[in-house]
Amino acid sequence: MTKKYMAYTGSYSYTGEAKGITVYDVDIEKGAFKKRGEIDINNSSYVIVSHNNKILYSIADEGVVAFTILENGDITRLNSASIKGMRGCHLSIDHDNKFLFVSGYHDGKITVMTLNPDGSIGHIADGIYHHGLGSVAERNFRPHVSCTKVTPDGNFVLASDLGLDNVKIYKFSRHDGKLILSDILPCDINSAPKTFRFSKDGRFLYLMYEQKNVIDIFTYNYEEGKRVPDIEKIQTVPSSNCTHLKELTAATCIKFTSDNNFLFCANAGENSVSLYKRDSKTGLLEPRCCLPISGEYPKDMVIFPDNRHIACLNHESGTITFFTVDYEKSLLVMSSNSVKVNQPNSCVIVEV
Repeated sequence: MTKKYMAYTGSYSYTGEAKGITVYDVDIEKGAFKKRGEIDINNSSYVIVSHNNKILYSIADEGVVAFTILENGDITRLNSASIKGMRGCHLSIDHDNKFLFVSGYHDGKITVMTLNPDGSIGHIADGIYHHGLGSVAERNFRPHVSCTKVTPDGNFVLASDLGLDNVKIYKFSRHDGKLILSDILPCDINSAPKTFRFSKDGRFLYLMYEQKNVIDIFTYNYEEGKRVPDIEKIQTVPSSNCTHLKELTAATCIKFTSDNNFLFCANAGENSVSLYKRDSKTGLLEPRCCLPISGEYPKDMVIFPDNRHIACLNHESGTITFFTVDYEKSLLVMSSNSVKVNQPNSCVIVEV
């Protein structure tokens, strides 16, 4: 039986040109989306799916909204909850589907929400505001939490703060969701560490910087009983192969193929996507290519389950463009199957 996939894309709705979440049927062979419908939600800026592919979560003006994913791929609202702060910018879930982490760009807050057995959002388990001053240069002068995730061992939570130029390391209680600051990973001034991902085996950490336009690779190791994990930098690669970056060039997101053999990085300003080959033993990245994506401000991207196609969400131009990836030739071949959607922010592909 052929597997069926759906795509859910979050967009800003304040202009009236989009309702919030657009639902697409996914054509894996052609590497394209076919619009099915839209769901009303106020300014969906980030979406994720539960580990069992049953629940979709979205940032909204009111806080966080949960949707049940039906067997046919449609979604229906389950519930919503306030985070008692300014709207979030990023979501993640712990390994056991018990807690939801909301990153606060505007107020520098981490909010930990409980998740009920049915996937609905519960109460606030913890809320921590970052304090301090960054540099005096424009946006980097106060806390901006941009990404919060549990470490592979489940003992810690990392929170990147692109305003303070550091990554905070919190001890995480899997019992009640409480966070205790344990260590800080300092970053260069005005580097703006935006987002990070761990390798599947949990041995390596990949940290992308929005303003420095590089990706740092670290080894990650935690021994039971130690106060903090050991994190050591082993490589730095540019997010783009352009020798003269535009003033407004900013790395926006990184995504792994499902086998972890390749990494993609999107760059706004110059509007490109970079491709890297990953060594599974050493964790090191080998830059392969950096090519234009025919859209403005690629805010997010999604890799198809076959790893042969990618979709770039171009926030400024209001388009989603699709590419076939030739890994042997290190090429991205653009498809003619682009779609229009108002200010796309984030997307997930889900098997139903």
